[in-house]
Amino acid sequence: MLPFWAAGPWTNHSRALELEFVLLGFAHVPSLRPMLAVVFLAVFLLTLLGNTLIVTLTSLDPGLRAPMYFFLRQLALVEICFSLDVAPRLLVTLLLPGRGMYPTSCALQLFLVLSCVTSECFLLTVMAWDRFLAICRPLHYGAIMSPRLCHLLATMCWLAGIPVGLVFTIWLFNFPYCGSRGIRHYLCDIPPLLSLVCADTRVFEATVFVATVLIMIVPVSLILLSYTRILIAVLRMPSASGRHKALSTCASHLIVVILFYGTTGVIHLRPKASYSPESKQVVSLSYTMVTPMLNPLIYSLRNKEFKAALVRVFIQRRGTFTP
Repeated sequence: MLPFWAAGPWTNHSRALELEFVLLGFAHVPSLRPMLAVVFLAVFLLTLLGNTLIVTLTSLDPGLRAPMYFFLRQLALVEICFSLDVAPRLLVTLLLPGRGMYPTSCALQLFLVLSCVTSECFLLTVMAWDRFLAICRPLHYGAIMSPRLCHLLATMCWLAGIPVGLVFTIWLFNFPYCGSRGIRHYLCDIPPLLSLVCADTRVFEATVFVATVLIMIVPVSLILLSYTRILIAVLRMPSASGRHKALSTCASHLIVVILFYGTTGVIHLRPKASYSPESKQVVSLSYTMVTPMLNPLIYSLRNKEFKAALVRVFIQRRGTFTP
């Protein structure tokens, strides 16, 4: 059987409409859709504002030139891309229920979701390694984390998501789709799309599971190893203030790691899990909407250097425009 998008030319408008997907996000609570749209719009705007502020401060302020802030800027850029991919379509789904979505648009969203999630996994791992070197190898930290290495690691993190997104998107959209085109989710993701496939997907699911283990479990293991070494080094510090300073630089990153991996693992480790689509939507909101919004708050509220940089940049810009 041919894939649905290869069934023939879309010369007939009614045939084209039949081939559209329809996102059914939060269809089980239609009366709450207007309120949810307002809430998610606010979350989206806060996400863009907070992450753009991080990108701006780490780019303009000379006091935020350390590798830690360079990688934080990359993480903020990933969150911006992720939010721009997910939030607008979610708002359209809530405000215009039943509106169709062409397979190419659905495939593009899935590709960007997989790419951003993969890139974020590797970025969080690199950030943990950066903290390990700063605390456990302070004398060699400057020599190891050179600007060249930082840019190389960031580039690798960004590029790592592209082949993952391409392979699974192309593979999934080559399956035949039968019956309803209604996706019981607010975004095109692997689990809801798999439920519409009328073919044997066991090989695909096994491959997704293996890739998820490599992309998520291996980085988590490396992060845990880094923090184990950090904890050992911190406990050996003679000064209480030194221990507190070392732990405070890691706390924000550790909170982000727990939020991100705790939610994405539930969804992507079990593509056809037994829990309901409605519960999947709620869990997915955690890493697609809530975590990108919280990341800037977690990093900025716990970081005195960020607050000082915000004041410096604000005063500098205010002085520039003062006659």
